[in-house]
Amino acid sequence: MNRVLFASLLLLGAVGVVGCAPAPTVSTATVTPMLIKVSDAAPRGGTVTIQGRYLGGPTSGVVRLGADEDGKGGYTFPASSVQSWTDNQIVLTIPDNAPVGGSWLFIEVDGLRSTGLPYSVRQ
Repeated sequence: MNRVLFASLLLLGAVGVVGCAPAPTVSTATVTPMLIKVSDAAPRGGTVTIQGRYLGGPTSGVVRLGADEDGKGGYTFPASSVQSWTDNQIVLTIPDNAPVGGSWLFIEVDGLRSTGLPYSVRQ
């Protein structure tokens, strides 16, 4: 009898605790992407590798080249140029219509713009 009573009290106590626990909340943290390093200049058709943190993925991010130092304007790499994209590294093929010369390179993830790095597309 004591065992049944004790087990019942434990069960009621556990249900009472769970019933009093606050409902879980889901929060999303947004972190500004940060560029750390970009590979050496390459010609159109060549490969550029971008290393950084919080780079998102190909569905949430874009790579912008030729923007001013504030990240405005410029050329957006098409999705077809992406060879691979992880949260720490992006590998792209430089399209035939990418602007030639020196400019700034930025990543935008979910509307947040990264720090910029200078980059040149060679002739």
